[in-house]
Amino acid sequence: MQKIITPRLIPALIAVAFSGTASAAGFQLLEQNASGLGNAYAGSAAVADNASTIYYNPAGMTQLQNIEVSGGLTAVNTSFKYNNEGSTGLGALANSGNGGDGGDLGLIPNGYVSWAVSKDLYLGLGIGAPFGMRTKYDDRWVGAAQSTHFDIKTVNINPSIAYRVNDVVSIGGGLNWQHLEADYRRLTAVTASGVNSPLKLTLEDDSWGWNIGALFKLAPTTKLGVSYRSKMKYETTGKIEISGTLASNSSDAKADITLPDTFVMSLTHALSDKWELLGDVSWTGWSSIPKVDVIRASATRNGLFASGTNAQVLDTEFRDTWRVALGANYKLSSDWALKGGIAYDQTPVRDAATRLVSLPDNNRTWFSAGAQWKATKSTTLDVGATYLYLKDAKIDNNQVAQGRGRVTGTYEDSAWIFGGQLSMAF
Repeated sequence: MQKIITPRLIPALIAVAFSGTASAAGFQLLEQNASGLGNAYAGSAAVADNASTIYYNPAGMTQLQNIEVSGGLTAVNTSFKYNNEGSTGLGALANSGNGGDGGDLGLIPNGYVSWAVSKDLYLGLGIGAPFGMRTKYDDRWVGAAQSTHFDIKTVNINPSIAYRVNDVVSIGGGLNWQHLEADYRRLTAVTASGVNSPLKLTLEDDSWGWNIGALFKLAPTTKLGVSYRSKMKYETTGKIEISGTLASNSSDAKADITLPDTFVMSLTHALSDKWELLGDVSWTGWSSIPKVDVIRASATRNGLFASGTNAQVLDTEFRDTWRVALGANYKLSSDWALKGGIAYDQTPVRDAATRLVSLPDNNRTWFSAGAQWKATKSTTLDVGATYLYLKDAKIDNNQVAQGRGRVTGTYEDSAWIFGGQLSMAF
């Protein structure tokens, strides 16, 4: 892989795998294909109907033909509208507005290829963006000292292998090389007389992880899939850049962050030639991010802060979460099928006190629909759409002691997701 991942290629991959807005809880992106979108990703580890199974369960490659390729694009449009309800300690930012809509439009591409080396041995390669988000507010608003812009991008390259043990059991696994970039911006401090200089924190790093899966054909009409993806541990480095009057406080920066591991168990069952049911239960270990300590990796030019001192703590206090999904497919004809699904997705945010303006997340319900068209014997097109309903999210984040005010209010959150996937077999 080192021969493939060159320094020149990394920025290009980040640009392609732009992951702008989180759709699953936290900042996880389930949209590693668009073919599962119409089912709310129910049955994700058991479906195995195109090469994108490489991400959800690599063992599913044993269900594919000699060579298969699959690629897709998903658009996620989020809305985060804040209503102020008595925020305090804002200084000059008092009455400066609610920040506009903090949501944004993001595009999430994916690409996969699988190859049958023999009757029972398969190799594959997948590229996607499993984590990402963006919130962007007005430059001046009541929460600007806590965040005006927060952007996380990842790209994941996943070489995989699968083996058919017998007619019932298949197993698979893969390595994951992942690159992360983060961009966080805020106003440095709030006073009664004015607002100090804007701050920009940028961090990036690469990490290696792994994933495994198994697929069980319990009956001709029933499949059970289980899969696990490991944590991704980063030792990010970057810059704290402050403009204006406090520019001399700029420095190098570093922060350790561990992105969560995930476990999925899925089931598909064909009721008849027309109807198929799908189910999914998944767990995400978000408690791997109890907080993020941003450390100065060099002294500031004015000598006020030494290397190794703490620049800021992001108190996420995330909890582990569960997601459940149910879906169904209806075969209209030999060429067309309709899809539907519903899912409930827990947020890792514990309560209003730990909810961040940069991540105003809450529990969500997925309402999904889609269609599949077999254009030819070897070519399939899937389209899907989802509306995410989120409960209003209360926030009462008190950072007065750090000079960033106490943001108190309610977020009205929602999102739409649209996607398409083209799959071909050879």
